[in-house]
Amino acid sequence: MSRRALLSQAAAAVAVVALAATGCGKSSTEASTKPSKDGAYSGKGIGLAYDVGGKGDQSFNDAAYSGFQKAEDEFKMGGRDVEPQDNESDADKTQRLETLAKAGYNPVIGVGFAYAGAVKDAAVKYPKVTFGIIDDNQTTAKNVADMVFHEEQSSYLAGVAAAKATKKNHIGFVGGVDVPLIHKFEAGFAQGAKSVNPNIKIESQYLTQTAQEGGFSSPDKGENAADGEIDAGADVLYAAAGLSGQGVIKAAAEHKIWAIGVDSDQYNQAPLAKYKDYILGSALKNVGGAVYDLAKSVHDGKPLSGEVRGDLKTGAVGFADSNPKYKAMTDVVAAVDKAKQDIIDGKVTVATK
Repeated sequence: MSRRALLSQAAAAVAVVALAATGCGKSSTEASTKPSKDGAYSGKGIGLAYDVGGKGDQSFNDAAYSGFQKAEDEFKMGGRDVEPQDNESDADKTQRLETLAKAGYNPVIGVGFAYAGAVKDAAVKYPKVTFGIIDDNQTTAKNVADMVFHEEQSSYLAGVAAAKATKKNHIGFVGGVDVPLIHKFEAGFAQGAKSVNPNIKIESQYLTQTAQEGGFSSPDKGENAADGEIDAGADVLYAAAGLSGQGVIKAAAEHKIWAIGVDSDQYNQAPLAKYKDYILGSALKNVGGAVYDLAKSVHDGKPLSGEVRGDLKTGAVGFADSNPKYKAMTDVVAAVDKAKQDIIDGKVTVATK
């Protein structure tokens, strides 16, 4: 936990005690009160509240953290990132955001659609604080930015890559939780795969019905689901399952078949290095960019609000090509590149269901 020049040790201790006492979970970064050069910003920094799985998932939450870090480094604005608790309630989430806002953090960002109710409630109570939420656009308020994405577009590219790379015309999808957001990933993946081969066989499994059951936070569940799909004959697997996706990648590597990552470029995630040769690519979602952009807007005195949606055209979603083995598959690369351009040009509209 770092301490910067303008935050005294006593104040830091008070902040830690306050957050712990209100059930906010663990926090890894201390904040400073440091204005921008023109004096427009005087908050403590970014308040970032993670989704289930927390930091270290090498996927969704870590993507948010990358934007948090970039904003901290570039604007010297400080920040505090807070882990979720097991089996927490919506009231716990609301309390977490309100505690960050009360402590002087601005913006305060909920990572994941599960924060929808919490952001709505906290925004009313703290109208001078800018709130952001990733993956939900239900809250309409002057001090709320709804940061959402066309996940189905990057998933379509994943489907094209999978259909071109499979040797059995048999692929698989593993969703973390059976909710509309993850349905978008599956819909795009299936449509992309069928654009290559209408007769391709696609296994599909959701790990849990609710996030509380661990669908986004249980690598063992992901590994078991992957093993089942591999036993059924799939030889390329795509997981949209947060931390649980690590289990899917592990199973794919152990069976020497392809896995496709999600949200972050999982080929380049150090904890997944021993599996990287079997990570074909990743369907990217620039969550980090959304966090950074909101922080910058507040720092500059022009806070974003309303729906902020990212797509292929803006570069907010995409398909990572870091693996040299993928780059060497020129027919796969060409098909993915063409699909990307067709979506950008409006020749292809990707389904969300």
